[in-house]
Amino acid sequence: MKRYLKFVLIALPIVLFSCNKWLDVEPKSQVRDSDLFSTESGFKEALAGVYSSLTYEPLYGREMTFGLMGVLAYEWDSQPTPYDADKIYTYSANQISLNRIDAIWNGLYNSVVNTNKLLEEIDEKKSVFSGDNYNIIKGEALALRAFIHFDLLRVFGASYEENAQKIAIPYYKNTGSEIAPQLSVSAVIDLAIADLNEAAELLKVDPMVTGKTLTTLDDSGYLLNRKLHLNYYAVKGLLARIYLYKKDSLKALENAKVVINASKFDWILQTALNNKTQADLTFSTEHLFALNVVRLKTIFDNSFTATGNSVFSLSPATKAEYYQNSAEDYRYLNWFDMTAAGFNFFNKYNQLESTAWPQAYRNRMPMIKISEMYFIAAEAQKSTNITEAATMINTVRLHRGLTATTISAANFDAVLLQEFRKEFIGEGQLFFYHKRKNNAAIPRAAGLDLIALKGYKLPIPVSEFSNAPGRVDNR
Repeated sequence: MKRYLKFVLIALPIVLFSCNKWLDVEPKSQVRDSDLFSTESGFKEALAGVYSSLTYEPLYGREMTFGLMGVLAYEWDSQPTPYDADKIYTYSANQISLNRIDAIWNGLYNSVVNTNKLLEEIDEKKSVFSGDNYNIIKGEALALRAFIHFDLLRVFGASYEENAQKIAIPYYKNTGSEIAPQLSVSAVIDLAIADLNEAAELLKVDPMVTGKTLTTLDDSGYLLNRKLHLNYYAVKGLLARIYLYKKDSLKALENAKVVINASKFDWILQTALNNKTQADLTFSTEHLFALNVVRLKTIFDNSFTATGNSVFSLSPATKAEYYQNSAEDYRYLNWFDMTAAGFNFFNKYNQLESTAWPQAYRNRMPMIKISEMYFIAAEAQKSTNITEAATMINTVRLHRGLTATTISAANFDAVLLQEFRKEFIGEGQLFFYHKRKNNAAIPRAAGLDLIALKGYKLPIPVSEFSNAPGRVDNR
């Protein structure tokens, strides 16, 4: 535990307080290398430290999910006033906004550096591992590096649709003192795909693939709870997401189908939602990958309830528009609570107080879900097999308590957007959906032209230009 805390605390000052170059972490990391990476448990702790670093509020604990990304996608009617500049995409006009954006850059690259340190050590220490743990830990680390860089690209780079050759961000594969060059959108994507393909090969021994039965007696239960790790199917799902971003429909469909056909991710059942004291609010059975956000109760209370000082909420009219007045929709029924002021608090991340509430439902922040695989498969086939594409979308609808709807080539895009908005509210994916398509307008964004405002490309921190001479303005 002491080694684990030392590892995580290296990252915290950079994420929360510092605008200094994130590679400043390197001299401190050298202090604990010989200790942390001398045993298998040390590698496990190091990997856990990377996952944990992603759960802080400046990253996926708020800003990369329902916070900044939710505001940019116009998911909320009400949000805290510090997001006012973000809501009109004038990031550089407000220091609070710039600090928030800088924290995303610094925090994610900080996680990259710790991931790379693990990867630099693991091959020389292969002998310390038991069972399949070498393959699984290395596979997860490679997948994490790709996951983080791809989201950095989605935040700070141009979309592939806008300009695949536009200079975007650096892709770091080591912890040395050399400054990695900025790469094009296409080059970053290709490096992420390469890391994920290597990860997928290593993770073929994943218990989720092999079906190996595990208990807490096996390696103290280390390989249980695979949905809280970038497991084999999460890697395939991430590949599907990236290939769709790259406009490679064939590869996107191929990887999405691997996940779909595996039948490993059960759709939520209405019976799991009926008891309001024990409901599976994030639909955890459908998660390919989720982060374990141990502060989620505090985050929820501060962000979505009357006890918080700043609240994200929807009006009843917006909720009705989102869900097309479909009162039978599981999400409509379970993800919102009405306030005395007549607004709808978002309930998806509520941490229920019942002691009978299953541990598997607690502290879950979904990163990749089975429903996204169906939407990817649908979009990948809309030009070649509209019947199958419609079936994919309607499969999600049917598992949300709805009936099938008529989908044709003429209304496909409108239907998909509507279904996507319903499904991913509060998860940070809607803004990236519009960015991938390079849409000039986002619904409810008051006529703002995101292309003209360069709203899809958040500004790289000013400190990066002084620390790394030769950097190009991404905007």
